[in-house]
Amino acid sequence: MTERPDSPRSRRERPAKPALSREGIVAAAVELLRTEGLPKVTMRRLAQRLDTGPASLYVYVRNTDELHAAVLDELLGTVGPAPEEGPWRDRLERVLTAYTRMLFEHPSLARAALTARPSGPHYLDLIETLLALLDEGGVPPAQAAWGVDMLLQFATATAAEHADEASQEDWDAIGRALREASDRTHPHIAATSGALLSGTPEARMSWAFQVLVNGIENTVVPH
Repeated sequence: MTERPDSPRSRRERPAKPALSREGIVAAAVELLRTEGLPKVTMRRLAQRLDTGPASLYVYVRNTDELHAAVLDELLGTVGPAPEEGPWRDRLERVLTAYTRMLFEHPSLARAALTARPSGPHYLDLIETLLALLDEGGVPPAQAAWGVDMLLQFATATAAEHADEASQEDWDAIGRALREASDRTHPHIAATSGALLSGTPEARMSWAFQVLVNGIENTVVPH
């Protein structure tokens, strides 16, 4: 007797599901981020994708916050090591720019990165790279240690700001308000309105990194 094509398959005939692991869960979460955005990276949605129950995931990941931090750490692996050629300041800025651009590619992750606490190997690699470059420039260790935190905070906040879905009309309104400010009530804005609106995002970010590095290099950490 020939089996009908639409006959249900027994469980024994189905291929076995791959064993769960933290690495596999994080990889699936990264793919979910790329296809559906970070708000969809939940334990329940991820369990559906992995064909398991949410309770099974908690064996490997404590909660959604830890999952998002692990996703961020995985993507930090795309930032790459520091370039080998060029002055240490330029190489430092290129690493920070690569980090910021990675967050630009994932707007929802950029906002979450402001509070995420990654602690995986790629995060450690990034911190080590930044500290090594500051050390190469002769920045004292304590200033470098505090400075790394400031540099990453600025880069993350910049990416999160640009991840905001403000319309062009909103930006035009801001520019118009600055340009039309009265020199009687807001003399400093009126005098610098052109400068306030000048420069490309890339140029302003590069300038900000230089300002931060100069401050880190020359400001002693209080005892």
